[in-house]
Amino acid sequence: MILSVSCVQREKADLVIINGKVLTIDEKNPTAQAIAMKGETIIAVGTTEEISAYIDQKTTKVINAGGKLVLPGFNDAHVHFGPLDPDYIELRYTTDPAIITEKVKAQVIKSKPGELINGGHWEHEMFTNRQWPTKELIDKESPNNPVMLSRADGHSVLVNSYVLKASGITKNTPDPFGGEIQKDPLTGEPTGILKENAEGLIKTGEVKTNRTTEENNARLWQGYLLAMKEARELGVTSVQVPGSADFAAYEKLQKDGLLTSRIDIGKSLTGDTIILKSYSDIAKKYPKEGNWIRFGYLKAFIDGTIGSGTALMFEPFSDNPGTSGLAMMPYNEFENMVITADKYGFQIGVHSIGDKGNNWTLNAYEKARKVNGKRDSRHRDEHTQNLIPTDIPRFAQLGVIPSMQPTHCISDKKFCEKRIGPERAKGAYAWKSLADAGAMLAFGTDYQVEPLNPMEGLYAAVTRKDRLGEEGEGWHPEQKITMINAIKYYTLGSAYAQFMEGRKGMIKPGYLADIVITNKDLLSIPENEIMRTKVDYTISGGKVVYESGQ
Repeated sequence: MILSVSCVQREKADLVIINGKVLTIDEKNPTAQAIAMKGETIIAVGTTEEISAYIDQKTTKVINAGGKLVLPGFNDAHVHFGPLDPDYIELRYTTDPAIITEKVKAQVIKSKPGELINGGHWEHEMFTNRQWPTKELIDKESPNNPVMLSRADGHSVLVNSYVLKASGITKNTPDPFGGEIQKDPLTGEPTGILKENAEGLIKTGEVKTNRTTEENNARLWQGYLLAMKEARELGVTSVQVPGSADFAAYEKLQKDGLLTSRIDIGKSLTGDTIILKSYSDIAKKYPKEGNWIRFGYLKAFIDGTIGSGTALMFEPFSDNPGTSGLAMMPYNEFENMVITADKYGFQIGVHSIGDKGNNWTLNAYEKARKVNGKRDSRHRDEHTQNLIPTDIPRFAQLGVIPSMQPTHCISDKKFCEKRIGPERAKGAYAWKSLADAGAMLAFGTDYQVEPLNPMEGLYAAVTRKDRLGEEGEGWHPEQKITMINAIKYYTLGSAYAQFMEGRKGMIKPGYLADIVITNKDLLSIPENEIMRTKVDYTISGGKVVYESGQ
């Protein structure tokens, strides 16, 4: 039991939780019943009787948890967070490609000619025919509108003939470095699938929303509000954005009292010293000492994904021996960028999926340490999806953080072994082996690639089973972890990844008061109830920002 003030002083709290089952993630004080908060900070943790002394009957808000589980707020370490599009065509879990046609047709009817039809999250491995979709699915329904539908992993996109024509993409257009224009093997014509860097061939200037500036601004602001609402309803009190986002928009949200999730925003990795100096100026404005809007890490891509068949592997894909994946840039160029950015003191995070892609990332970090000297850089390996055995201990040795998204395992396992074979699959999503080797993991979702709901990630981490449930012990059950550890990596681990473990990620006096109360006890319920668990309360910075039923 730890109290932050003496029994004599008993500072009165603004907010108190009593009668809870508090999982603190603090090894020195792992469980408690009650919490007292003042302003943004936790001031005391203890029994309900002890914490009741912090209640002022007139001014203190009291939440009686009624024995429910109380946790630190979830911190999504890798989330493509931003304004939501209310007209986005949601194709997640689609099994019949004809549904894509129907949904595009319905959106075209509601849209103006020339207006962009945007959507995605389709997964061709879930289609009944398991075939890549083609532009013929959507061309007839959209002759006068550009259509762009991203694959679930965001590394491939289906476009219609309107977009291909506007972008000048024909059968004679060569593949760019690190990209592929999928073409019909008989006719040579583009199928409408653009992979990786080939997406950069789309001429966005020709693909317009066809709305006024005022209409776009209003929709954008509404999109930010929708994103904040979704996060707080799911108990996500912190988000770490890999890559750029609009600092000014989040400043406005904060000024208006609408910023309910703390946010780290990074930039793209570069070796250009002029750009790096400009990044330094931004980092001074949004320093690590801040608690709400902070400069994050520099993001790069070294390869693609297993699902799109573009992850960089040492050996060819089992189901497509003609390729071993795609590197997004030559290794020497990548290594030089890492060394230069590391020299300037930046934290770096690299999208690394294939075993060779992960190996390249670790090699570059190791080289930067040799050239620039050892420091507490906490460079990050984003996704860490497939590893050779000898690379697993290198994470702890180099102080590299495996920033992992557990739901990738249960989404990808249905085709992972088909792509890379059973032997290489032993090194896939190996969070238990990494932890056992001494690495500090950080968990997230990769939203909107995967759903934002942390409960799905917790379920994946402890079961390694598909979302519908299945018999047995799960896929490679030797990599399953305990629920407490899964929650730890989603809270304290993610805080460590952003250098905030000294003030966030635990329920402890002096820490930021970011807390959730769930309607079910994640520590004791059957596994089939984990994803059905909801958040009853979300507290950000000592304020109740979400209460179920309100």
